[in-house]
Amino acid sequence: MQLVIFFLMIVTYTHADYPALKALLSEKGLRDVSQMLSVQIQSKLKSTEIPEVRGGVDIKIGTVYYVLSNMRVVQCSMPDPSLVFVEGTGVSVEVSQLTLAINGNWATQFGIIHDGGSFDLAVYNIHIYTLLQLADDAGRLSITTVQCSANVGDVNIQFHGGASIFFKPFISAFSGQISEMIREKICPAIQQAIIGLETTLQEIPVNIPVGQYISLSIPLTSSPAVTEQSFELDIKGEFYSRSSPSEPPFSASVFDVPYAENYMLSVAASEFLVNSAAYAFLSSGALQINITDDMIPKISPIHLNTSQFGAFVPQLRTLYPNMEMQVLLYASETPLFSFSSGVIDIHVPAAAKFSAVKPDGTLVPLFRLDVDGSFSGSARIDQNLTGAFQLKNLTLTLGSSEIGDFKTDTLEQMAVMAVKMFVLPKLDAALKAGFPLPTLKGFSLINSQLLIKNGFVAIFTDVQDSLTGL
Repeated sequence: MQLVIFFLMIVTYTHADYPALKALLSEKGLRDVSQMLSVQIQSKLKSTEIPEVRGGVDIKIGTVYYVLSNMRVVQCSMPDPSLVFVEGTGVSVEVSQLTLAINGNWATQFGIIHDGGSFDLAVYNIHIYTLLQLADDAGRLSITTVQCSANVGDVNIQFHGGASIFFKPFISAFSGQISEMIREKICPAIQQAIIGLETTLQEIPVNIPVGQYISLSIPLTSSPAVTEQSFELDIKGEFYSRSSPSEPPFSASVFDVPYAENYMLSVAASEFLVNSAAYAFLSSGALQINITDDMIPKISPIHLNTSQFGAFVPQLRTLYPNMEMQVLLYASETPLFSFSSGVIDIHVPAAAKFSAVKPDGTLVPLFRLDVDGSFSGSARIDQNLTGAFQLKNLTLTLGSSEIGDFKTDTLEQMAVMAVKMFVLPKLDAALKAGFPLPTLKGFSLINSQLLIKNGFVAIFTDVQDSLTGL
C-alpha cells in the first residue's frame, strides 16, 4: 500500500492528446516490493494495539466470562507476500503462513469466583487474500478493496498464574472463539487501511509549485493500465506559469515507455514536459537578465563601455564617449529541447538590448542584437545525474538600432568566444558534479540508467527502502 503512494509520488488532463509523463512498475518491481512489504507488515503488526477481547463460555453449569487485555505482538513471522498484477483490475495481495505470538493478561469470572494472570497466545497459519482495484478518480489514483478473505489455522493459549489450571478443560472453547474473533477483524482492518490510503491519495495535489515562477500539473490522463506484467500510469506532465498560466503553442506527442524487466521502475518524459517548462518560464518573465560591467570577469578581453565597444560599433565613440553600458539579455521565443538517440539538442532564440548608462543612471537605448544559438549535449546517470554540452552554432544579427547600421561579424566572434570561455565551462562544471536523483522519504533510487530516445528520455531504476536496505 505504501508502494502505491511512493509510485504515484515518483511519477506526477491537458489540451494535448497525449500524456507527457509515464511511469511503469514491472513484475520485478512487484516482486522486490513484496520483500519491503513483508518487513513493513511485520513492523506494523508488532506496533499494533490489540483491543481487549471479552466473551463467555458455557460450561453446562454456568458461564465463564473472560477478558483478555493488554495484548501486544511480541513476535511475527511470515514469508514474503505474493503480489500479482491482475489484468484490467489492479493488484492481488496474498499472505500465507503468517504466525503471531501475543502476550497479554487474562481475567475470568465464574459466579463469585474471580481469577486472573498472564497468557501466551500463538496464532498459526493466518492466510489473507486481498484484491485491490486501481482506477482514475478525477485525475488522482484511486484504490479500493474489491475482495478480501481471511482464515486462521489454529490458536494455542497458555495461561499462567492464578488458578488457571481450573480453566484448562475449556481452552478449546476459548481458542475457537478467539480464532473467529481474530479472523473477523482482519478484513475490516484491511478495509480501514485502504480507506486511509485512498484518503491520502485524494489529498495529493495535482498541481505542484516548482519554485517561484512555475508549477507542474500532474493529474492522470486515463485510468491505470494494468496488464499481467506491469502497472502503468499516464500523467499530464505540463508546466505552467504561476503568474500567467496559458497553453504553449505546441502539444505533446505519443510515446511509449520501454518495458525493462530487469528494473523495478521505469519513468519517461517527453520533450513536451521540458519544453512546457521553458514556455512557462518565458511566460513568467523569468528568462531575462540585466548584465552590467561588474558582472563581466576581469580577465575578459572586452568590457561593457562605449570606448571598448567602439572598436565594433564606431558610432559609439562619437555619440556616447566614455560611458558605461548595460545589456538586457532575454529569450525572444521559447527555448526548445529535442531528444534523439543519445543526444539532447537545445535551440535558444534570444535578443540582447544594449543601452548606454548616463551619470544619473538614465538608460539611453542603442541597439538590439538578435541571437540564435544551438547547443548539443548528453546526459547519464552515475551516482548523480550528470551531463555535458557544447556549442553547435551561434549567430548575431542586427535587429534594430538607434545609432545606425553596423556589421556584427566581429561581435559574433566575440560572443562565440565568450560562450566557449566563460559560459560553457561553468555549465559543464555544474553538470559534471551532477544533481542527485529525486528521492522520497524512506526510499532511494539505485542501479539507475538513463536512456535518451527520439522524442523522450527514460530512467530505469530500482527502489530501495532506506530503513531496511531492501
